[in-house]
Amino acid sequence: MANDEVILLDFWPSMFGMRLRIALAEKEIKYEYRDEDLRNKSPLLLQMNPIHKKIPVLIHNGKPICESIIGVEYIDEVWKDKAPLLPSDPYERAQARFWADYIDKKLYATASKIYTATGDEQEAGKKDFVEILKVLEGALGEKPYYGGDNFGFGDIALIGFYCWFHAYEIYGNFSIEAECPNLVAWAKRCMQRDSVAKTLPDQNKIIEFVKILREKLGLE
Repeated sequence: MANDEVILLDFWPSMFGMRLRIALAEKEIKYEYRDEDLRNKSPLLLQMNPIHKKIPVLIHNGKPICESIIGVEYIDEVWKDKAPLLPSDPYERAQARFWADYIDKKLYATASKIYTATGDEQEAGKKDFVEILKVLEGALGEKPYYGGDNFGFGDIALIGFYCWFHAYEIYGNFSIEAECPNLVAWAKRCMQRDSVAKTLPDQNKIIEFVKILREKLGLE
């Protein structure tokens, strides 16, 4: 598939877009990256994702694949000759999908309250966020990665949140490492991979982005 045209419509701080960037890097797939202005979405984004009008969108030979987890599965299926991301065992594959779904349904909305809410709502968000992280830490157990010995689908689903951790800690006034040391150790292990290290933005850049967001919300 050397002549494939692959385009990724994304927004640089998006932990969802990071999933696709990491998956493409693991497979060593060349692609064109287009950073979207979400206040002024491109005609291509609106055309390729008319239902949700959201990033990320993976465009493969003119065909759009929307939703990040679906995109990671697609990348794994199409470019299957290198770096398998989903386990080959059906049960393990189902488990990987379960945890990715759990992350999507629970983590983002809860984490957002830490920097977009105040008072009791913020405290409740922080409490729920830590509980979710502890569940995810329990799922990791003593394994080096969510897929066992190999970096894969579950790790890709979660690792993009790591570059946001410091922002959560600053605005929530707590330490994630104190609450979930094994999870942070896992994240640092993932950061030793080129695909992850070159994809995740610097945590200070995320903090600057959150500060601007909070100013627009009238919180600063």
